[in-house]
Amino acid sequence: MGTKTVDEAANEATEVKSDAETVDVTKTDEEVTAPETEATDEAEHEDDLTEEEYAAELAKLREEEGEGPTGVGQGAAAVVSAALGFISLSGGWIGTVAAARETLKGQLSTSSTASVATQIKEVYGDAWHTTALWAGIFALVAALVGVAVLVRPAFGTPGKPQAVWIKSVAWAGVTLGVVGLLLAVLKYTDVLLSLPSASS
Repeated sequence: MGTKTVDEAANEATEVKSDAETVDVTKTDEEVTAPETEATDEAEHEDDLTEEEYAAELAKLREEEGEGPTGVGQGAAAVVSAALGFISLSGGWIGTVAAARETLKGQLSTSSTASVATQIKEVYGDAWHTTALWAGIFALVAALVGVAVLVRPAFGTPGKPQAVWIKSVAWAGVTLGVVGLLLAVLKYTDVLLSLPSASS
């Protein structure tokens, strides 16, 4: 078995070290190029997406980061719609005050010698119609606000569904508004609960 000289051993150590450095450099180059390849793949994936899909993914990312729309405004509008619809059915403070004002005006403008039919119309009829008018205004606003809440998602962020409770409350507001508007029209036209005639 031959022995290696000091020079041969030093040369072999230098070659091994050079091979190791070559491997490390190659590995480093692979690690550097790997993320670039992934970034290129993501860019190509974004190019393949349609505009709607891209908007949906963007909305999803924003929602995950807490930047997306929360629906607070839509929920508040739905509650306002339902409240206005309820007021149109039960009567509100504004309608009560307006009716009392019309009653007072009728009493002041009607003489004591006026006929019974005239007194009924001026003192009670105008107040009744005023109440129906204000109820109709509340009902109409309730229905319009409810409809606006229901159609809002069509003009919002694609892929962002509306909360179920917002839809339910908005539909309640629309329903109460439509019913209140119908009743207001019937009361104003004296079809429902008309004033008594002077002969009765």
